[in-house]
Amino acid sequence: MTRARARSSELERIARIAAVFGPRGDVAAAGIACGIGDDAAVLDTHGRPGKVVWTIDAQVEGVHFRPELASWEDVGWRSFMAAASDVAAMGAVPWCALSALVLSPTLDDAALDAITRGQAAAAREVAAPVLGGNLSRGTETSITTTLLGTCARAIERIARGGDGVWIAGDVGLAAAGLAALERGFDLRDENVARAVNAWRRPRARIADGVAMAAVAYGAIDVSDGLARDVSHIARARDLCAILEEPALLAHLDPALRAVAARLAISPLDLALHGGEDYALVAASDAPIPGFTRIGRFEDGPREGVALENASGLRALDPRGFDHFG
Repeated sequence: MTRARARSSELERIARIAAVFGPRGDVAAAGIACGIGDDAAVLDTHGRPGKVVWTIDAQVEGVHFRPELASWEDVGWRSFMAAASDVAAMGAVPWCALSALVLSPTLDDAALDAITRGQAAAAREVAAPVLGGNLSRGTETSITTTLLGTCARAIERIARGGDGVWIAGDVGLAAAGLAALERGFDLRDENVARAVNAWRRPRARIADGVAMAAVAYGAIDVSDGLARDVSHIARARDLCAILEEPALLAHLDPALRAVAARLAISPLDLALHGGEDYALVAASDAPIPGFTRIGRFEDGPREGVALENASGLRALDPRGFDHFG
């Protein structure tokens, strides 16, 4: 006889979640007046200079993740890091977060515990405690993270003609990892494992965001694909982002080249159109520590994004992940 999986009541599940996210001492140390246990978190901003950045990001089963390709702990981690990356792209440092969980009827307590462990580990990684949130039932599981950050200057998604296109972090590697999982590649292969880890356990580039904040004019994180996300910056000021193919190819991780060869997909195509690496791309007229220059923004008749190589320029379709495309 199959034993029924344990599923607790709402209050019991809230207690399980609160236990994972840590004692109230962690909250007090972060300068929070009230965390888990009330209807809303109370934030004491006294002594915090600059601006507060507030973002929200949802991860939905069947859209952003598939449980057969990632553990529930990975799903919790990914959901939190996606929101933290939005904060990093603004040049901000994560401060604290709220989490809303919608649980499908088939999700048991062990899976819930794994989700919250992943969220808590990611929260510790970027030093932004989860203060509370909401719990509900739905037809599929989803995780919505609201994250606050602080910065001296919030960086917008804009550029100027003459700015360089600067990048920190991998592009294409997460997309290669997802494709490798879908095709059942052996994870004992070092390159495959690296690519799969890039998709399952991305990291928000907080330190790079802080480094660029002092130099960059504009920035964005690569969540939907390099070509698509850079085009957002360019079109904001009717510019063209020209990506220089030799520089971009030189920036690619050797693991991406190896996995792309096995997938029979161009590594350049994965780099341009694969998402969820959460690299940071900045517009700046000066070098940025830890960043590599891969192109430039130009005024002119062309708008959007183009690729430049020895044969000249060609316009790029800014395709990437689109929820409703």
